[in-house]
Amino acid sequence: MPEKKQTVPFSGTKEQEEALLQVIAEQKDEPGALMPILQKAQDIYGYLPMEVQKIISDETEIPLEKIYGVATFYSQFSLSPKGKYRISVCLGTACYVKGSGDIYNALMEKLGIVGGECTPDGKFSLDACRCVGACGLAPVMMVNDEVYGRLTVDDIDEILAKYE
Repeated sequence: MPEKKQTVPFSGTKEQEEALLQVIAEQKDEPGALMPILQKAQDIYGYLPMEVQKIISDETEIPLEKIYGVATFYSQFSLSPKGKYRISVCLGTACYVKGSGDIYNALMEKLGIVGGECTPDGKFSLDACRCVGACGLAPVMMVNDEVYGRLTVDDIDEILAKYE
């Protein structure tokens, strides 16, 4: 399992920043504006890096620690970028009993990242989920919206090769 946390450098564009500033200008004086602003910011950037949280803090005058607290409390928000191919391994009971933990560990090793991270090239991100509703196909993983079932560790290389 990798020990060093992989990081993908922030690469926001001027267009994204302008879109964010527009959203903030439209909503910052509304009561309870932080959640909608964070949701729109994540729509614009795909995640909420510290650089984006700082812009929101500066423009709304909401302390950065409050913004960070909200962004980390709600599971809908991500502080890490997602890869072009989002891999999600089910660790729900049926899948786990049939070996999904081994699949998850093998993916971390092969991709060189831990759960919640994105490969440095931005191609793959890896997360665990609780249930995808395909218990009869356990163990299951998804790559974006494609479901792969009845997996073994030996299937991983062939599946990843489809996305290379």
